[in-house]
Amino acid sequence: MYRRAYVLLIGVAATMAVLAFVTALSLGRSVIDPEGFLGPGWLRFPLLVGLALFADLVPRALWGARGNFSKVPPLVKERWREHWTRERFTLVALGIGCFYVTYACYRNLKSFLPFVLGDQKYDAELHALDRILFLGNDPSAVLHTLFGFTWFEQLISTIYLWYLPLVPVLVAIWVIWSRNISFGYWFVTSQVIAWSLGTATYYMLPALGPKFAFPWLYTDLDSGAADLADSLFYSRIDVLWGGGEGLQSTAAFASLHTAITLLWALMVQYTVRNRVLHWVMWVNFGLTIIATLYFGWHYVADDIAGAMIAVVAFYVGGVASGQRFDRRGLTSHPTTTTSRIPLTPDGSDADVRVEDPAEAAPEASRLNLRKRRTAR
Repeated sequence: MYRRAYVLLIGVAATMAVLAFVTALSLGRSVIDPEGFLGPGWLRFPLLVGLALFADLVPRALWGARGNFSKVPPLVKERWREHWTRERFTLVALGIGCFYVTYACYRNLKSFLPFVLGDQKYDAELHALDRILFLGNDPSAVLHTLFGFTWFEQLISTIYLWYLPLVPVLVAIWVIWSRNISFGYWFVTSQVIAWSLGTATYYMLPALGPKFAFPWLYTDLDSGAADLADSLFYSRIDVLWGGGEGLQSTAAFASLHTAITLLWALMVQYTVRNRVLHWVMWVNFGLTIIATLYFGWHYVADDIAGAMIAVVAFYVGGVASGQRFDRRGLTSHPTTTTSRIPLTPDGSDADVRVEDPAEAAPEASRLNLRKRRTAR
């Protein structure tokens, strides 16, 4: 049913793994499990699944029991039987496993970049393009003048930083709680495509980013995002010249902050009905773009390339997971289904509903009568 999604997930993860290990072997370095939110990836993703499983079963059962604790075990069993099917476990295992491999290899290939390409960088050209687009001005000077308020700087710094824990959290949410299984495959398949395409762009057009290439333009910043930039700078120095065995994470083109936050906004727009969440994710995307330029993480071209990556990943992931887009591409319907969530005639997902045979019989008789008349 999800053969194309399986092929893409496993194919992208396997390709990234081969590239990472071959590159590491040729450089005489090791492939490292990246640290991050809640520790290393091998611990982070299983822990997130365990926490999500607990959150899905226990609070729901306690709420449904209404203080009668004897009802909790039956409610937990009912939820387990209805939601945690073989199809769901396949999605969780395959989706999170392939995403983890892809993301870990992305971090390693990004870290290997200066060892593979040396001093080859295009910061001067990208910065010149920025000045052209801003009519001879540095984007940093323009944005710091427009948005140089302490509260705004702290706001976009927080938004920029919460991206880091949201990356694994939203993957877990979509594969575990997506109402239609195909939406979970859509989300995680688009994610692995985006991270792999972003890795490719680092090697196609290597750059450090304006904060690292032109640091004097950003000396007036004082926020969590600025502190993160400093830590990345020193980790890069340690890896390149201090003999450090960690990972350096400095690369500009393309902006995966832009790509991933746009992917989130598109996925929420197409698969979640809550309009408040639509606005939240689109505002998050817009403020993230401002933050990439304001803090000097990226050039304008990086954000444009990131947006293109998101659109490609979103569409290819949608096709692979069985989504059907209308001619304008503004809406989609799942064309795949599961035994738990059938499709209505217009292609949208519907709640499972068992009809009363007595009610269904008259309708079935009318349909059979129409078929006989048509045959005559």
